[in-house]
Amino acid sequence: MTDAPITDPKVLRALSHPFRWKLINLLTEQGPSTATQCSAKLGESVASCSYHLNMLAKYGFVAEVEGPGRQKPWRIVKRHQMISAEGLDEEGALAAEAAEMAYLEQEFERIRDAMRQHEHLSDEWRDHYGISSATTFMTREELREVQQEMRALVDRFDARVENPELRPEGARAVRFFVSTTVSQD
Repeated sequence: MTDAPITDPKVLRALSHPFRWKLINLLTEQGPSTATQCSAKLGESVASCSYHLNMLAKYGFVAEVEGPGRQKPWRIVKRHQMISAEGLDEEGALAAEAAEMAYLEQEFERIRDAMRQHEHLSDEWRDHYGISSATTFMTREELREVQQEMRALVDRFDARVENPELRPEGARAVRFFVSTTVSQD
């Protein structure tokens, strides 16, 4: 799925807080959750979770859904965010950079936490866990093609995120983090 890049500085600033990325990830993986449930999972106060969820809702990333009784769970609305400073004025470029840095900060924290817990995975899952990198030489068109192919591979399983009943027995949340950097001429 390809979304248009976020270009509104206000929306970008809303994503410049690492905790908001944690909430986006939690709701993506766990499904609809209340601020209290988010608090328990993320170790942040209920008031803080509620505040950040409301900020994400203000910009269309999450929305409240009907829950049992007085509960107001939140669900993810926009799971794919594309941030780029390309073509933005100085304010927008600074906001895009802040959002990217907040995303990377929480993503690297996730990776470090997962690495610390690696030995607690069963052998069958531990065999597929890891970090790898590669350097090669490509044209811009080849790079675009590889990126589209990689996205298509993961997108094959996209429906399982929103529809837990589609998940096969034994399925777990698997996180892919792909970073593409290009050397300077």
